[in-house]
Amino acid sequence: MTEALRIVFAGTPEFAAEHLKALLATPHRIVAVYTQPDRPAGRGQKLSPSPVKQLAAQHGIAVYQPQTLRDPAAQAELAALDADLMVVVAYGLILPQVVLDIPRLGCINSHASLLPRWRGAAPIQRAIEAGDTESGVTVMQMEAGLDTGPMLLKARTPITPDDTGGSLHDRLARLGPQAVIDAIDGLAAATLMGEAQDDSLATYAHKLNKEEARIDWTRPAVELERLIRAFNPWPICHSSLNEAPLKVLAALHVDGHENGPGQAGEILAASKDGLIVACGEGALCLTRLQLPGGKPLNFADLYNSRREQFAVGMVLL
Repeated sequence: MTEALRIVFAGTPEFAAEHLKALLATPHRIVAVYTQPDRPAGRGQKLSPSPVKQLAAQHGIAVYQPQTLRDPAAQAELAALDADLMVVVAYGLILPQVVLDIPRLGCINSHASLLPRWRGAAPIQRAIEAGDTESGVTVMQMEAGLDTGPMLLKARTPITPDDTGGSLHDRLARLGPQAVIDAIDGLAAATLMGEAQDDSLATYAHKLNKEEARIDWTRPAVELERLIRAFNPWPICHSSLNEAPLKVLAALHVDGHENGPGQAGEILAASKDGLIVACGEGALCLTRLQLPGGKPLNFADLYNSRREQFAVGMVLL
């Protein structure tokens, strides 16, 4: 059996919490958890602990929330934990080289892409947006560069035509923890060697923002369909109709339509099957929408009650 290690875990969102949950079921000892400082959340903007902090608290694990790990005092605090290994999953803070060198076996990271493709902040969504047919989790030995370290293990999964950012996230959150556990066992037994990344194959997954979620109807329908899936559940693609905001949660691309190509954003047809909207190339059939003040609904439900709002010839902007 592999020796039990003293592990410091660093992570923040639910994706990271799934990894921590799996590690807590192993013989390894989680001696401390590092996570982002509490952030305002919800309508009241009350300070809210991260999913990782909540899980650590349930298990009585010491939690550290430094604003930065560049502070010598924070580094000394980490060194005092005498960890064999630091496991980092979607933590959100830069780890300087001095921190990477503190644990005996260094720091490893579970990244939600098949590196070197999609280094950076939003690998799950960018993979769907780009039309990739495969994604996965890469466990790597961390170094000072952004997601550039030697690769230890990969776990793969296909990206299906109906995957959203949410569904792929959840699948990778199930794949990643076992890959991390296997990597830890390999490192502890000194049987696992890292593979250098080919930097010439690297792509960068820029952070998501609400501005790019606004639908540009002059783009090809096939691109917009992928964008809508990638940005669900956040930041959600949106447009406007009659000067009112309209969120688009699901759509299918249509190569052509009997009513002609139409101008970009023009409603070509509406039925219980969906709202057909012209794009720069082809058309989109919008199947799930959210109106201001309402909840997300299948278009069939909106068509039954508000079909006058979606008349043929109207234009989404």
